[in-house]
Formats: sequence, C-alpha cells, structure tokens
Amino acid sequence: MRTNDRARARSWIGAIVAATGIALVSAGCADGGAPGTPTATADRQSQVAERGESVMPFDLDRTTHHFVKTDGGGVQTVVADNPRDAGQVDLVREHLRQEADSFRRGDFSDPANIHGGQMPGLAVLRDSAGKITIGYETTADGARITYTASDPAIVTALHAWFDAQVGDHGVHATPGAPSSATPAAGSTATSR
Repeated sequence: MRTNDRARARSWIGAIVAATGIALVSAGCADGGAPGTPTATADRQSQVAERGESVMPFDLDRTTHHFVKTDGGGVQTVVADNPRDAGQVDLVREHLRQEADSFRRGDFSDPANIHGGQMPGLAVLRDSAGKITIGYETTADGARITYTASDPAIVTALHAWFDAQVGDHGVHATPGAPSSATPAAGSTATSR
C-alpha cells in the first residue's frame, strides 16, 4: 500500500469511527432515557415485568415508576396513570409503605427478586441499614420513597440502583418526577 493510500484509509477509518460514535450517542439519547442510563433489552424488560407481577401488587401497565437522583440520594415515586383509579393508588401506597419499612432494615429482597441479586448498587444498599434515611409519603395518585445519605458511596449506589430500575422497567419507568408530584391531602409521611 502506498503512503497516500494509507493516509486515505486512516482518514476513512477515523470518519467511520467518529460517525459511529455520534450515531451511538444520538441513539442513546433519542429514546428519552437519561444520558448514562442503560436500557435493558426487550427480553430482559419482559422478564422483569413478569417477575414484578409476583412482587408488586399493582398493575405495571396502569402505573409508572419515576426515579429522580438528588445530590444526597433520590426520590422514587410510583403513580397510577389514572389518578382516579383508587384501586391502583391504594395498591401502590401499601406496597411502597411496606418497601420503605423493609429498606430501612436493609431488606432489599423484593428488588433482588425482580431485578436479580447482582443488581447495580444492591450490595451496598443491603449493607447500609441505618445509614440511609428513608421517608415514605403518599401522593394524590400513589406514593413516594425518599432516600437520603451522607456517604458518597451510598449515594452512588442509590443512583446506580435507580438507573438499573429505569433500564429494566422500560416503558413502566422514567428518570424524572411525575407531573403530579404533590402530596395527597392528609398525606402521611414517615422517616427512618
């Protein structure tokens, strides 16, 4: 190969690599997911939804999980897609209240049963009982759990755990607050 041909080949390879990189970045952001939040395959999302039916009493197709990462942890909100669906609202509230109680004890077995024991962040969260302030609050259309920690390693684990849930739940979850994120009238809030 002549010198000019090598230079041209390198130029083409560089252009192809750059174009591929741009395409991959664009594709990762085009689906509405948060940058850096991996999206699971459709097969994995289907498996997670199936396992979720045995753990979560509410209907995934009639509810949405919202995950908001904060500097000190994050907020997980689950809402009924139809706020007047009292049955789904009640099921969400009861489930999240029970989950908050379990999480305070370091019991993350329900998420492990749905997402797998190797779920990102899970090992750190299990070992952090008493180091995370976990609050529960009802909202007009569901409930929310607030996680607060001062240890940066725990905050990082919470963020990884949130990202894994967003990726695994697909259309049933979103990285952002619901538009109806106001507490319910007479809302009950508990912490620690």
